[in-house]
Amino acid sequence: MDRERVTGWLAAYEEAWRTPGTGALDGIFTAEARYLQGPYRTPVVGLPAIARMWESERDGPDEVFEMSSEIVAVEGDTAVARVEVRYGDPVVQEYRDLWIMRFAEDGRCRSFEEWPFSPPRST
Repeated sequence: MDRERVTGWLAAYEEAWRTPGTGALDGIFTAEARYLQGPYRTPVVGLPAIARMWESERDGPDEVFEMSSEIVAVEGDTAVARVEVRYGDPVVQEYRDLWIMRFAEDGRCRSFEEWPFSPPRST
């Protein structure tokens, strides 16, 4: 992998989140991919399970959000990105994530791990 391919993958991930259904997932994840939603969460394994999780986690393809990302590192088949997602207009929820992605030869992700952080609640 290189930065250009990782940038393309990040754009495809966002586009898949904005697309109805889960058909776009097979273009970004391998059939046996592992998706870890947090460092201590149980991994979601396999494309069908990822698709079910995907649909349960989003409000739908028309969900209002802004996503920005910055690639931190790329080495071999592994990339790390800092991602910020802000949901709603006005913003009602936001996350800053670190994403660790391991890619197959064909550029699809075979292992995805996110470390999500949300701002502290104001008192």
